[in-house]
Amino acid sequence: MDIRYEPGRIEKKWQEHWEKNNFYKVTEDEKKPKYYALEMFPYPSGNLHMGHVRNYAIGDVVARFKAMNGYNVLHPMGWDSFGLPAENAAIKHGSHPAKWTFANIDNMKIQLKTLGISYDWDREVATCHPDYYKFTQWMFLKLYENGLAYKKSAAVNWCPSCQTVLANEQVVEGCCERCESKVDKKQLEQWFFKITEYAQRLLDDLEKLPGWPDKVKTMQKNWIGRSEGCQFSMAIEGHDEKLTVFTTRPDTVFGVTYRVLAPEHPLVSAITKGTPQEEEVTAFINQIKLVSDVDRSSNELEKAGVFTGAYAINPMNNEKVPIWIANYVLMDYGTGAIMAVPAHDQRDFDFAKKYDLPIRVVIQGSDTPDKGELSEAYSGEGFMVNSGSFNGLSVTEGQKQIIDHMERNSIGNGTINYRLRDWLISRQRYWGAPIPIVYCPHCGPTPVPYEDLPVLLPEDVDFKITGESPLNYVESFYKTVCPACGGEARRETDTMDTFVCSSWYFTRYCDPANSNLPFDSDKANYWMPVDQYIGGVEHAILHLMYARFFTKFLYDIKMIDSQEPFSNLLTQGMVLKDGAKMSKSKGNVVSPEEIINYYGADTARLFILFASPPEKDLEWSDQGVEGSSRFLNRVWRLVHDYMPELKDITEEINPESLNKVDKSLYYKIHATIKKVTEDIEERFNFNTAISAIMELTNQLNSYREVKDKNKALLKLAIEELLILLSPFSPHICEELWQSIGNQDSIYLQSWPKYDPEALVLDEVEVVVQISGKVKERLRVPANASKDEMTQLALNSPKIKQLTNGKNIVKIIVVPNKLINIVIK
Repeated sequence: MDIRYEPGRIEKKWQEHWEKNNFYKVTEDEKKPKYYALEMFPYPSGNLHMGHVRNYAIGDVVARFKAMNGYNVLHPMGWDSFGLPAENAAIKHGSHPAKWTFANIDNMKIQLKTLGISYDWDREVATCHPDYYKFTQWMFLKLYENGLAYKKSAAVNWCPSCQTVLANEQVVEGCCERCESKVDKKQLEQWFFKITEYAQRLLDDLEKLPGWPDKVKTMQKNWIGRSEGCQFSMAIEGHDEKLTVFTTRPDTVFGVTYRVLAPEHPLVSAITKGTPQEEEVTAFINQIKLVSDVDRSSNELEKAGVFTGAYAINPMNNEKVPIWIANYVLMDYGTGAIMAVPAHDQRDFDFAKKYDLPIRVVIQGSDTPDKGELSEAYSGEGFMVNSGSFNGLSVTEGQKQIIDHMERNSIGNGTINYRLRDWLISRQRYWGAPIPIVYCPHCGPTPVPYEDLPVLLPEDVDFKITGESPLNYVESFYKTVCPACGGEARRETDTMDTFVCSSWYFTRYCDPANSNLPFDSDKANYWMPVDQYIGGVEHAILHLMYARFFTKFLYDIKMIDSQEPFSNLLTQGMVLKDGAKMSKSKGNVVSPEEIINYYGADTARLFILFASPPEKDLEWSDQGVEGSSRFLNRVWRLVHDYMPELKDITEEINPESLNKVDKSLYYKIHATIKKVTEDIEERFNFNTAISAIMELTNQLNSYREVKDKNKALLKLAIEELLILLSPFSPHICEELWQSIGNQDSIYLQSWPKYDPEALVLDEVEVVVQISGKVKERLRVPANASKDEMTQLALNSPKIKQLTNGKNIVKIIVVPNKLINIVIK
C-alpha cells in the first residue's frame, strides 16, 4: 500500500468535500453561543501575498477552534474592491475597472480556497457590486438626513498624479500614500462626514475595549487629540473683524507678544489688501502651498513667517501686538490662529528669536532666570508673574481664574478642542460609489430618494490619460431630473472615499442577501459585535476610526445594539524576507501559490503560524518551511505506522492502572491539551501551541519502542494529536482522522478537555547545579521535601564524585525545580 504523504491530492479532496457539504455555512441559532471571527477583507489586486496568508491563517485557527468548542461561528470573506488601482489599470491597459476587478476577485478566490480557510462563501460581498454600494449610498443619505453629511469649500490635499483629493490620513510625509507623488493644496467644494460630532464618544469608548492593543488605542487617542482650554477674540486695529484663538494655556495670556495666523486663514487677505505687505504676504502663501501639513507640523521644521502689517489688541491688557503669518500654524487645527507666547512655547520661542520679537516671562518656575535671556521656552509648573492681578497664582489656578474672568467679562469662554477633523469623503474618480445627490437650480442640493438607489456607475466611459474622472463627460450620467420638482438637474460626479465602503461591511456579512436594507437588525444584533478582528496595524487610525464612527451612528439610528464594531483586535506583524517587507521592487517576494504547489497549504499555514507570535514581524525562512513540511510528514508516517494497532480497541483507560511509561504519555496528552487550549484561547501564542504538539509527536515516536503498548492510550494520544493539530493544518488531519477509522469530519469533533488530575505527577525532573552550573538531572518524587531532595542529590554517584574533597558552603533548594550545591 502506498502511504506517501501527497498534500496536493489530499487538500483538493477535502476542499471539495467541505464545499460540497456546506461545512462552514451558518445561520443564526439562539441555542448556541455565537462567535464572529473576521479578518480585514483584501483589495483584489490579483494575487495573494504572504501577508494575506498569515492574516487568514490566524483567523482560521481562531474560527476552527471556536467551532470545535461549541460556538456558532460566523467566518465570512469579501472584497474591498473600489479604488484607484482598478482605474489606473483601466487607463494603462484599456480594460474597464469592473472587468479587471472581477477577474482579480475570481483569481484570488481560487487562491484563498486552496488555503482551506473555513469561510462561509455564501456571505461573500464585493463593495463595487451595485447590490452592495446601493447601501453605501443608503448610509450616505442617512448621515445626510441627520446633519452629518455636508458640503463646503475647503483647502484639500490634491494628488496631481492621481488627480484626486486625499484625506489627511492618506498623506504620508507630504506624499500620496498610493503613488508617492508630492501632494498640493487646492480649494474645492467637497463632501464631508461630521465625525467630529462623535469625537468625545470615540475617545471615551476606547475604555470599553480591553481586548484592543494599548498601542492602537493610544494612536486613536492621539489622533482624536482632545485638549481643554479657552477660546477668545482679539480686535484687529483698523478693522471690524476679530481674530478668534483657542489656547490650552490661558494662564500665559499676558505673555502674548505677537499673533500668528495660518497662511490659509480667510482674514489674511482682508488685513493685507492694498497694504505695502500684500505682495510679500502673497508670495509667502504661494510658497507654503508647496509644503505638506505633515512637514509643517514637524518639530524639525525651520520656522518661517511674514509680518502682515496689522495689529491685534489683547483684551486682557489692551496691548497692541503684531499679526504674522507663519508656516507652523495650520488652518485645520483650532481656529487657524494662535496667541504667541515665546517665553513658554518652544515653537513661538524659535520664531521670536529668528525675527527678534519680544519675549516676556509670565510663569516663574524654580529654575526660570529672574533676569537675563531665556535659553529656551519654559513650559513647566510655576507661578504667574507680569500678569497684573493674577500674579502669584499657580499655573492650574491661573488657568481657572483667567477663564472665569473672560467668561464674566464676555471676552471668551472655556472650551474643548479636538485634533480630529471632519472626514473628507469626496473623490474625483470614477471607480467608487457615486454620491446620491443632485443639484437643482431651484431646489439646491437634493438627495436621491431611497427607492431610486443605487445610483449606478455608467459602464460606457472613456478614461482620460490625465486621470480625470470620466463621469464629468458622461451626459447620460450627470444629466438628470430633480426628484423634488421634476426640473432639469445635474448629478454629483464625485464618488465616495473607499473607506466609506469598508466602514460598515462587517454588518453586511450578517445579512448579505437583503435587498431592502443594509441588513436586518435582528440578524445583526445576533452576530454583532465582531468577537475577533484581525488585520494590520497600518489600519489603526483610518479604517478602525471610521468603522467605530459608523457603528455608533448605526446605533443612534437604532439599526444595531452595538456601539463598538470589534470587541477584540489582533494586529499581526508583517512578513519580511532578508529583513525587509516583501515587495516586487526589492525582488524578495515569495509566492504563496508556489509554496502551496510544492509543499501544500498545510505546510504553508503551519510555517507561518509557527515561525513567530502573530503580533510580531515574521522573517521568511526556506529552511523553516522545509522543517514544517518534515514535521507533517513525520505525523503522517507516525499515524500510518500505528494504524494496525488502532483497530478494534474496546477497552477503557484506567489512569490508576497505568505503568510508569504509560503514565508519562497520559500526562503528556493532557499537558498538551492544556497548553494548546490556553495558547489559542488566551494568548494567540500559536507558535508555542505548535511546539507543544511537536513535543507530543516526539513522545509518541518514542512510544514505538514500548513492547507492551496500551492500545486505548495510544488511540487517545493519536486522536487528540490530530484534533489539536487540525486548526493549524486541517487537510492532513481530516485525511488521517478518516484513515484511523472515524466517519465524521474532524471539524465536527468537540475540542478535548484536559483532566487536572492527570497533570499531577508522581515524579518530577529536577536540575542539580554545583556553584550555579548544571551538572546533573534527577527524577525525584513530586513534592519531595527540601531535605529529601538534598539527600537524593548528594547520593547521586556523579554529584558524589564532583563534591568529593570539597567544602560544601550551602545548599539552595527550589522544590520540584532545582538543587544548587555551593562548594569551595
